This record gives sequence, C-alpha cells and structure tokens, in this order.
Amino acid sequence: MCGIVGIIFGQADCVVDLKTFSTQMANAIAHRGPDDSGAWVDDSFGVALAHRRLAIIDLSAAGHQPMASASDRFVITFNGEIYNHLSLRAELDLLAAFKSESVKWRGYSDTETLLAGFEKWGIEATLQRAVGMFAMAVWDKISCSLTLARDRLGEKPLYYGWVGSQTGKAARDGVYQGEFSKNVADQTDFGQAFVFGSELKALKAYPGFNNEVCREALAEYMRFMVVPAPRSIYKGIYKLEPGCMLTIKGSPPDVAPLQPIRPGQSHGSVSINRWWALANVVERGVADLLNDEAQALKQLESTLSEAVRLQSLADVPLGAFLSGGVDSSTIVALMQQQAKEAGQSSIKTFTIGFNESGFDEAPYARAVANHLGTEHHEMRVTSDMAQAVIPLLPHMYDEPFADSSQIPTHLVCQSARQEVTVALSGDAGDELFGGYNRYFWGPHIWNRLSWLPFPARKALGACVSAVPLEVWNAISSLVKSNQSGGVNQAGAKFHKLAKRLKTVKGMGDLYLSLLSEWQDPADIVISDGVKLVGQPDTLMRDPLPSVGLNDQALEMMYRDSMMYLTDDILCKVDRAAMACSLETRVPFLDHRVVELAWQLPLNMKIRNNQGKWALRQVLYKHVPRELIERPKAGFAIPIGQWLRGPLREWANGLLDEQRLRKEGYLKPAPILQAWKEHLTGRIDHTPKIWAVLMFQSWLEVNR
Repeated sequence: MCGIVGIIFGQADCVVDLKTFSTQMANAIAHRGPDDSGAWVDDSFGVALAHRRLAIIDLSAAGHQPMASASDRFVITFNGEIYNHLSLRAELDLLAAFKSESVKWRGYSDTETLLAGFEKWGIEATLQRAVGMFAMAVWDKISCSLTLARDRLGEKPLYYGWVGSQTGKAARDGVYQGEFSKNVADQTDFGQAFVFGSELKALKAYPGFNNEVCREALAEYMRFMVVPAPRSIYKGIYKLEPGCMLTIKGSPPDVAPLQPIRPGQSHGSVSINRWWALANVVERGVADLLNDEAQALKQLESTLSEAVRLQSLADVPLGAFLSGGVDSSTIVALMQQQAKEAGQSSIKTFTIGFNESGFDEAPYARAVANHLGTEHHEMRVTSDMAQAVIPLLPHMYDEPFADSSQIPTHLVCQSARQEVTVALSGDAGDELFGGYNRYFWGPHIWNRLSWLPFPARKALGACVSAVPLEVWNAISSLVKSNQSGGVNQAGAKFHKLAKRLKTVKGMGDLYLSLLSEWQDPADIVISDGVKLVGQPDTLMRDPLPSVGLNDQALEMMYRDSMMYLTDDILCKVDRAAMACSLETRVPFLDHRVVELAWQLPLNMKIRNNQGKWALRQVLYKHVPRELIERPKAGFAIPIGQWLRGPLREWANGLLDEQRLRKEGYLKPAPILQAWKEHLTGRIDHTPKIWAVLMFQSWLEVNR
C-alpha cells in the first residue's frame, strides 16, 4: 500500500518548482508509505508524479516509484496490489518467447508487471486482466497524456481537481508548510494547477490551495454521514469513481467544472470513462444464474478460496481481522485451512473488546479463533482509549466522516500493526450476500404496509414512536431467546423506521430514508445560494441495470455496493489502517467473487429472514453453527452514552449556538433541539449528533 500524488500544468514555462511541490504533497501522506519516497518531473510539459512507498512485494530498490517502463514510454505512481501479477508476467514471457524475445525484468514487483502490460496491451486492456485493488497515475511520454485509474469497487481512494491562486492566499495563511519561507510563498505566482492524490491532505499541501467548502457536498454528508463520490468536501476537488479512468490529453483546463465530471463526460481536455461497471456484472449474472445449490456452493467456496490464497501472498508478515461474525470468520477459516495444508504456522488474528455491555464481541471472536486454532490477539479497549482517538479523526479522514465505527476500526488496526504489515478483512460480505437487516426487514415491512393510505401510515409511525425504546428492546430480547432472529438495539431501529413511515411514499423512498440521518439537509445546512432540496446528486441517482434487480432487496444491495460500500466501509478502513501504515485487503472484492455473487439467486442469499445463506453454508464446513448464530451487531461503540457523559463538555463546545451562527454552515435550531432530546436519554440521536460533531471537529482543524 502506498500514497500517490501528482501535478500537471500542461505548460513549459510554469515558474513553480514541480519536484519540490510534488515531494511536499507526497510527504503530507507519508503515513501511507513510510519505507521509501520518490518524485519524477517532466519540466517540458509541466507534469510531476510523486510517491510514498509501503513495501509489500519486492522490498528491494527494484520496487522504487515512480517507475518507468522498459522502453521509457510510461511512468507510473501506483497504490495497491495486483494479486495475479505473477500469472500476468508468465503470459507476457510466453508472448515474448513466441517472438524469440524475452522480457528483461528488473525485479518482481507488481508495478513493473503493470508497466510491461501497458506496453504490450495498453492501459485499459491491462486493467481488465488485473485482479487487484489500486489507484494509479500513468504518464504517456509519446501521447503527452495523463491517465488516472481506480479499481473496480473503489478499495483505494483517488482525489483530483483544480487548485491554486494568483495571490498565494493559502500560503500566507499558513497552509503551506514546505521548504519555501512564507515570504517567498507570498511572492510566488502559483497559477492554476490540476492535482491529484490518495488523500485530500496531499492536495491541500499544494501551496496555492484555497478551495472553499462545497455546500452541496456538506448537504450530502449530513444525509449520508459521508461525502459520497463524485464530490469531495471542497469545491473543485472530486473523487474518481470506482471502475473509472480519467484521461488528460494536452493542457488541462484552467478552471474546475461547476459540477463533477461523470463517466462518459468531458471538461476540455479532461474526460472520464468507465472501464468496469457493476451494472454489466448484474446483467450478465441474471443471464447465467446458478440454480443448482450444490454446484453454486462448491463454486463459491472454490472462488473465495482462490481469492484468499492470492491475497495471502506478501513479503511481509500477514494476518486477519476477526470479529466472530460470518464474514470475517469465513475469511479466517479459509486462510487457516490453507496455512495448514501448506505446513505453515497458524495465522494471526486480531480483535478488540469493550467493557460496556452490549458492545463486546470479543468472546465470539475468541471462540472462533480457539476452534480454528489461530494465533489470536485480543486488545481490551477502555472508554478512555477509544475517546483518545476522537481528536485524531479530523486529521485521519481529511473530510467529514461520521461512521462512529471508525474508532474501533482504527484501534484494531493499531493492534494488528504491532504484529503484521498486511491484514485481510471480511468487508463487503453484507453487500454481496444480503447481510444487512434492511434487506429483509425493509421490504418485509413495506409489503405489509404499502396498501395503507399515506395518512394511515403516518398515524402508524406515530404509534410506533410512542412506544418507549425500552419496550421495543424487551420485545426483541424475547425474540432472540429462540432461533428465529432478533435485532440488537431494536428500540432505536424501530423508532428510526417509524419516522420513515411518516414521510416515505414508496420502497425507493424508504431505502433512501434508511440511509439518511438528517432526512432533509436543507433543514440544517445553510445553502449560501446553492439548491439543497430534492434527492441528492450521487451515484444513487444513476439508472439501475436494465435486468437483474427484480426484487427490492437486490436493488438495495446494488445501490449499497455502488455508494455505501465504497464511500463508507472502504473509506473507513483505508484511512483507519493507513494511519497506522497497515495494508488491508478484501477477498470478497476479488471481482470474480463479486461476479459469482451476482449469479446466485436471491434465495441463496436471504432465506427465512436471515442473510448470507450461501456464505454460511461454506463457513459451517469449518466452524460450528452455534459459534456463529446471533443477531447482527456491527462494529459499534457506545458513543451515545459517552455523549451524555464524558464527552458532553466537548460536544457542548462544538455545538455552541453562537459558534454555529458565526461559522455560517449549519442552522443551530434543529441541532440544539436534537442535542437536548438526546441528553434526556429517551431518544437516541447519536448518528445525527455525531455527524454534526464530526463536521465541527473537521472544520476546527481545516478552516
């Protein structure tokens, strides 16, 4: 895993020091690559690439980046892993042998393999052959073009956009911390530049950065708790969408587009195209469904085992996260089986536990680890340890991010990094195999209530809200006592659903509402002249595949894979892990596993109101059912309790009415009302309040 950055002016007479600037940008994300650094500059065209390396494959100097291809045509800065690069090398060697030639390899890094593939097949064709996760920038010296590319599902981040000013305002304000003095910065005409990088902090290290907060992005954040692609929190800075390539041929435009560039669109010399589309996978899957259960399960185990095998290859110590749930237990079980068959030592597994009742899953992980015989590491986390992470979050995430499981995720990454450099995770199992409660409870409830007129549904929602949280929790506890299910923190979830029933008019509305915390961002975000009402302009507005989503649950799984998985789950893990210089890998996101998952009929995913049926059948071959079966809890911590207790003073300071008014981004009244209700303990507004607090914390550090 690494960090990449770059600058392109597209003019030979730019006055800036490209090497100094690009190196400074790369150093801003040194945590992503503490092992090595480098920069490459072409002053004749005004382009620079820089790199920070976390050495995983080929630890020698032969893996140094930026790296040029054998012919010197392509130069690359690359972040990620190409798991099948050895088979790609073998194919390239075979093709060369047919011509009585040979490929002169300098080392055995996957970066060098990619460059050889670019020379033989071209960039897009090489990516189509690759199995892996990545974000990369490639400069083609012949066509004088820059290509940015991101992996299929967005495991690795990539920001791009336009920065710089004629005045050097940001430098005078102290944003620039580079090698120039502020006096020199004041006198420098930085010009407009197109920049890119793995994290926003790299782009902000460009000396002319003075981009403003994007109100539309802020509104989307308040709804979804994350800033969804293609926007970032800053105007003029965007996220490259998963499975996309951005190409600049010639000089980039001087100014940013008013709206994000979507696949199939262009802005001057900048164009974006999709090289892989989940919609195509869905359409192919429905045309080739695996209706034979025995064959489907055999193929699932085989495909997932191959993904685990490839992702277990590394030249550094490797382990896995283990929560004791279906997803992580399946990955660990397959890893441990392969280690035993290869005569290797037991794999290392990592989990954390909390003392607070209802939030500690460590015993479940411990039981699975004991059964499988892994070398298990368990960290007991106190509330003080978890709360100590909170001040780090604005630096770690660069833009507002309010999934509170970011805290335990960072802590388990810290624990793992003491023993390993690479950790496999069970992320994406829910989206691919139907694991979230909303996939079965949402359609189940809607199908039974949709016949009611809207006024009647509003009245029903009011009745559900009137039942205290404690009563719903007690009812759920009774349900849990048998084998039929039950929901953790049921009271809060029923109240959340009740509020949705009072506003939604269709299943699509219900799904959007279930993902939304502040239901109408216009109620809380000060627009500053920007239209904030209506459905947000995110990937959720994109057309659905023409076939393959004939069920509400499948539609939700597709939407989640397009946005929630990438912008929440994968972003959370990437930042939490890279802050510790830990590489994480996600076997479920091997694209062959993704394609197979969309070949499974829905009843192999959700059966008897329980998700991940097919995955469970694979897991039960390795782990007894009784060690796994329990209500889904997620990776939660008692943030709501802490906000009423040890974090109350901190929260009060950030939610001060005068402060909110002075900053001018958020409307105080609805925030303070929610905060008042939360403090009573009768209504749990944790997600809403946490979203505001994370924005306020971010603003305090980044304004």
